[in-house]
Amino acid sequence: MSYSNIEFPEGSLFLVTGGAGFIGSNLCEAILSMGYKVRCLDNLSTGKQENVDLFIGNPDYSFIKGDITELETCMEACKGVDFVLNQAAWGSVPRSIEMPLYYEEVNIKGTLNMMEAARQNNVKKFVYASSSSVYGDHPVLPKKEGQEGNLLSPYALTKRVGEEYGKLYYKLYGLDTYGMRYFNVFGRRQDPDGAYAAVIPKFLKLLLNDESPTINGDGKQSRDFTYIDNVIEANLKACKASHEAGGQAFNIAYGGREYLIDLYYDMCDILGKKIEPKFGPDRAGDIKHSNADISKARELLGYDPKYNFAEGLQLAIEWYKENL
Repeated sequence: MSYSNIEFPEGSLFLVTGGAGFIGSNLCEAILSMGYKVRCLDNLSTGKQENVDLFIGNPDYSFIKGDITELETCMEACKGVDFVLNQAAWGSVPRSIEMPLYYEEVNIKGTLNMMEAARQNNVKKFVYASSSSVYGDHPVLPKKEGQEGNLLSPYALTKRVGEEYGKLYYKLYGLDTYGMRYFNVFGRRQDPDGAYAAVIPKFLKLLLNDESPTINGDGKQSRDFTYIDNVIEANLKACKASHEAGGQAFNIAYGGREYLIDLYYDMCDILGKKIEPKFGPDRAGDIKHSNADISKARELLGYDPKYNFAEGLQLAIEWYKENL
């Protein structure tokens, strides 16, 4: 996808934290393709070395191996930076239930360190990854900013706290912060392996190997699956947003709704497979239904997602067939 309609001053420097991860590496790639400079900060705990190696030799790219839990590292990384895209975090709702203290350390302290470093280095815009998990048990669909329920996991809590700090840093210090409430992002370079892998790459890998995936629950849970290029657009548009739109969080999704069981059979059809899934227990802390109202992001960020679910799924499948 081309982002030529989004322009920044010549020589702009973007810091992408978590730049070796799925979303982060795609952001690095897009910004470099636009002709701007990228500094990537990652400790490679969940990010992958091969995602960093993609850009080796590009004069506009530099890599810092470091941790957002260390303020000094964050300060160094933010020197001379115009825009911060803070993607560094530990994901996964079930893993956060097993490791709440670690999530507090990385996702809350790390995010605060990055905001403070951005403030002290006079960064123009601070765009950070939040999550649809902040809606908790609020039953109303579509999910709308300002209508949040009780949180269901430590992961969700860390993301809510990040948003509250974003609000404070905007009000107290004038730092333009923009929270990206991602809804089930998928696409190229998303890791299919491990106990906490996201559902689309996990299913795809198993189906390509003629194995039967396990669906948690009855498969009747629904998600607003969001193709990676829509997420890249949202982050770039947030870097162009007005000061008045700062200090807020925005739903970043396509605005659709897919049931897991339908998704599974769609994948089987596209791949020409006839494999029945297995069913397992519901995952603790999971939200049953997820569907986003994206009107606020449209209005205040100019967000206009180009890829619907079917188009994104086709592109993702093509990538995994070539790269798995």
